[in-house]
Amino acid sequence: MKYHQINSALFVKNRRKFMAEMKPNSVAVFNSNDIYPVSADSTLPFAQHRDIFYLSGVDQEESVLLLFPDAPCEHQREILFLRETNDHIAVWEGEKLTKERAFQVSGIRTVYWLQDFHKVLNEMMTYADTMYINTNEHYRASVETETREARFVKWWKERYPAHNVAKSNPILQRLRSVKESEEIDLIQHACDITEKGFRRLLGFVKPNVTEYEVEAELAHEFIRNRSKGFAYTPIIASGNNANVLHYIENNQQCKEGDLLLLDVAAEYANYSSDMTRTIPVSGRFSERQKAVYNAVLRVKNEATKMLTPGTLWKQYHIEVGKIMTSELLGLGLLDKADVQNENPEWPAYKKYFMHGTSHHMGLDTHDYGLLHEPMKANMVFTVEPGIYIPAEKFGIRLEDNVVVQEKGEPFNLMRNIPVEADEIETLMNE
Repeated sequence: MKYHQINSALFVKNRRKFMAEMKPNSVAVFNSNDIYPVSADSTLPFAQHRDIFYLSGVDQEESVLLLFPDAPCEHQREILFLRETNDHIAVWEGEKLTKERAFQVSGIRTVYWLQDFHKVLNEMMTYADTMYINTNEHYRASVETETREARFVKWWKERYPAHNVAKSNPILQRLRSVKESEEIDLIQHACDITEKGFRRLLGFVKPNVTEYEVEAELAHEFIRNRSKGFAYTPIIASGNNANVLHYIENNQQCKEGDLLLLDVAAEYANYSSDMTRTIPVSGRFSERQKAVYNAVLRVKNEATKMLTPGTLWKQYHIEVGKIMTSELLGLGLLDKADVQNENPEWPAYKKYFMHGTSHHMGLDTHDYGLLHEPMKANMVFTVEPGIYIPAEKFGIRLEDNVVVQEKGEPFNLMRNIPVEADEIETLMNE
């Protein structure tokens, strides 16, 4: 892995929190992701399932974690199963975890090779009453591919029909949404790498550069700082492309007078950052562009202040909508009649700001978190308002990552990334 090894104490702590929420006499199993085929012998780069990583730190394929806090013997309470490595694998694929190295990474002392999994599981199931299965219940999830986890659940239900079934996901939704200090440090590191990429761009972007050249500059800077690269598919949208919310072609030329919307960020050690900035291709905002830009910035700043413990998700977005409505009235994009006659289910401001303002972030860019429960300290959120004006051929979005604090305003992990219009112009013209 490119990243520095994470102290195993984080994963020990995460497992203890999870096991404290398990029912008596229950087992939980977590599988790594598959390596997904493309065609012939080609595959996509491996990306670890975030749940097994969160609980173990293991970052390789064909790995399984078993947790059984009430197991009869202490050595059976946390077990890792790994693909057995050998000299042939080392030559063709590189280093894989040995049992000793797995302990260093995870803090788990009992490590078996994967061929022993069914035998060990069968013994554990004779002691247990309940099995925790790990289904994907994220509110944005739309999964068509059968995952390794799904195949295991199907097999397990057929093999052990007399056991009770419980779900891991509700526990993980709560645990993963509240970050440990070590996790916040890792997200901060990802944000710091993102800052380096953005500052590199401020001296690079000019008329006639292409969106894909901008993407290449970012990839260079991210990887040279120990990131695998982008935390998500980058959006590099010049001119009217910014009005396509998930524009990812990144194949157009940036023209003089255009704005360039950059929704781009680095990952680090599987933790995401998530930044959006909008900059003038020519190095100067027009008067109109700056007016809209500053309106978006004010909404971002005011919305950030609301991310405090006890805040309810639905009410937060209602309040942000009121602030955005005021700004759109000031810009002449809405008038009082638009607001008075608006549909409460789709308020007038949604014509120009049609997406949400914030989402949880962490190991996943759209991270775990139960939206019906109040916000808590040490949750990490994006704040990303935008105004999109196809008729004027530009859109502006600004996005930071912030940590909810027990007291006071949220802590901005992107506080060092330029966002004020005047600072961006100054840096682009140095």
